Amino acid sequence: MSASPRQAEKLLGRLEWTVIRRLDGLLQGDYRTLFRGFGLDFADLREYQAHDDVRHIDWNVTARTQVPHVRVYNEDRDVTAWFLLDLSPSVDFGSTEITKRQVLTEFTAVVSRLLARQGNKVGAILFNGQSDLVIPPHAGRRHILHVLDKVMTNPRLLRSPETDLNAFLGRALSVIRRRSICFVVSDFVSKPGWETGLFQLSQRHEGIAVRLLDPLDMALPDIGMLLFQDAETGEQMFVDTVDKRFRRRFAAVAERNEQALMDAFAAAGLDVLELSTTDDLVAAVLRFANMRKVQSRLGAGGGLPAAAGG
Repeated sequence: MSASPRQAEKLLGRLEWTVIRRLDGLLQGDYRTLFRGFGLDFADLREYQAHDDVRHIDWNVTARTQVPHVRVYNEDRDVTAWFLLDLSPSVDFGSTEITKRQVLTEFTAVVSRLLARQGNKVGAILFNGQSDLVIPPHAGRRHILHVLDKVMTNPRLLRSPETDLNAFLGRALSVIRRRSICFVVSDFVSKPGWETGLFQLSQRHEGIAVRLLDPLDMALPDIGMLLFQDAETGEQMFVDTVDKRFRRRFAAVAERNEQALMDAFAAAGLDVLELSTTDDLVAAVLRFANMRKVQSRLGAGGGLPAAAGG
């Protein structure tokens, strides 16, 4: 993909004017509603009480003592955020002029800029299915432009081995030492087993699963014969979308996959933000802010992870 630092500057400038400016008005500068509960340093262990957030249970100590224990954290004013960005071939898909990669790029730009404006550090790990690139965390607008430039210039692969998100998450765990916000931005099209890596990530960090979607992921329109190509293997097949039974089977499989994903996110204790290629980014970030408010209230009563869909 050809791009330049000037293109990164142009993108961020546009988003600052069209998205961040609107958010400033709608949130009235209260970005703690977005990031409350993040930037926590481990302080102590104590026995579980009825009002505790179940996501803070230390399962190793609980198993050893046979008594539920929770980790207690001190809030750190400075937040370190990591964006774990899946740039594998399937993310280049889009049924309209907007691709999942574009959604990923703009979401990363907006949220990282909001964090950096408060003096927080942002890092990123880019994974394209074959290799990864680690960008250590720093603060400031110039650094955000550097991150965006690396995302925009990351080569688009026509095909690659099947994405292994579990390996990617394992790599992230080896890199990210200090407790951080971790935004896992992906369509979660991967080899089986990525749930293990997601669970391990959530035990050490505050995780947010940002799931990239396209309307064609969930349902096929009746538009005749279509040539489908697997974005990662290159395998092709013709599909007759006129066939109602086929469309029903496709929708049923998509629904089962959706439920399996939500179950995996819940088991890992992650909040979920679903971002469609048809979404308005301002509305999506506001959903995220509302989700964090709800989680903050429910956390005092041991609430379960919330999902913010389209």
